[in-house]
Amino acid sequence: MKYFISILVLTIITLNLSAQQFEYISKENLKKKVEFLSSKELAGRLPGTEGYNKAAEFSAEIFKEAGLKPFGDSAYYQFLEVESNEILEPIEFTLINDEREEEFVLGDDFIFRGFTGNGNIEKEVVFCGYGISRPDLNYDDYSGIDVNDKIVMVFKYNPSWKINDEPWGTNYPREKSWTAFKHGAKGIIFISFPNDKSPQEHIGSVLHGSGKQINDFPQLHASLNSAAKFFKDTKHKLTEVQTIIDSTKSPLSFNLNTKARIQVTSKYQEKSKTMNIVGLIEGSDDKLKNEFIVIGAHLDHVGQQGKDIYFPGANDNASGSAAVLSIAQEISKMEVKPKRSIIFVLFASEEQGLFGAEHFVKKSPVPIESISAMINMDCVGYGDSIQIGNGKSSPILWEIVYTIDSKNDDMMVERTWSGGGADAAPFHDAGIPALYFVTTNSYEHLHKITDTAETLNYDLYYKLTKLALLTLIETADNYEREIVK
Repeated sequence: MKYFISILVLTIITLNLSAQQFEYISKENLKKKVEFLSSKELAGRLPGTEGYNKAAEFSAEIFKEAGLKPFGDSAYYQFLEVESNEILEPIEFTLINDEREEEFVLGDDFIFRGFTGNGNIEKEVVFCGYGISRPDLNYDDYSGIDVNDKIVMVFKYNPSWKINDEPWGTNYPREKSWTAFKHGAKGIIFISFPNDKSPQEHIGSVLHGSGKQINDFPQLHASLNSAAKFFKDTKHKLTEVQTIIDSTKSPLSFNLNTKARIQVTSKYQEKSKTMNIVGLIEGSDDKLKNEFIVIGAHLDHVGQQGKDIYFPGANDNASGSAAVLSIAQEISKMEVKPKRSIIFVLFASEEQGLFGAEHFVKKSPVPIESISAMINMDCVGYGDSIQIGNGKSSPILWEIVYTIDSKNDDMMVERTWSGGGADAAPFHDAGIPALYFVTTNSYEHLHKITDTAETLNYDLYYKLTKLALLTLIETADNYEREIVK
């Protein structure tokens, strides 16, 4: 009965709020923020760089102007240290054989991995399947093939099959790069699976895995079209080799009878200072203001390569950051604030592995048990409908947002999942109920240079941001923390 009454009250409140004209949550205001955050001036917002710092300053200034209380280590900044790697010119990737040279185009034909090392090499290229060396499983793509002083080409991911039901381990690029390096290789070319119906082609990425950096070891991801040209002088086609390896569960490694010239300069820092941006709006209830709702989005993206190629990250995740900033502005001007206090966070280094969110949870400015719920916004500007993740782990919290949406724009699909997702995951893992706002079919431009402000669906984006605002207010006013499933 208590829960039914809560939903009834919720419906009345949200109907009244949704009828209001919002001052800061509008298509125009959201677009303006996204355009700046995804501009070339910010160079892809890579943590540890000037571009990310400009995005942080922009966000902190909005918090300050809106009257949010600084809630970081120093003003609005909560500092942490992460690896960083800037990719600088000269940049080159060229196929070389007896008949011709073909220089590939950065962005169109290939992208360097975010943690590539330096390189200025011209070497023979060897195909080494999955790039796995597991003698303990009687599987070794490097057995019987000489890769010393050569460049290896490998599949980016691990096989879908197993040997003796044993896991392969991680397939992070750094691990596969170290495997190649230990066998004497001088560089590595990653490729996607040619047999996938929709292979994830070369994209910007700084998700590299643990371990030390290999400073003088270039790492790039070539398009399948570019990679196929290296197989021209062999008896195998690129489209065949995955099928052969998978059907036999045996390595198929061979010389490609071509060379590649690779040039790249990287500026690596093992410990680079970056920051989350954190602000507080205090609750209006004398008792409940000591409980907190966190709403957050990651501010970072994957940077730039050379002078001309940068990853705008408009949907991922200028959209979520701009939404959080606009919601902060909207709530700050309410005459009567929500009952519980609200912490607004823009996280650093999500793209590297949720480092900013993990740091916030470990170094929370309030007791972790006083956080009643977390709302995460990631990739919320492109697509055709709304999905709310982690609803199976926090079903009561999910029911709140579902009810609000059904009484308003009815844009939400019913599919959800458990276990967190993106920056919601560290909160979920700490036992905090969390929801993950994201749009459906939102990844067409993921980590590509085409993820620009012009591609966003501003009708959907506005409705989702409004839904997040109403959910946040209702949660801060009436939600009682549930046990995470």
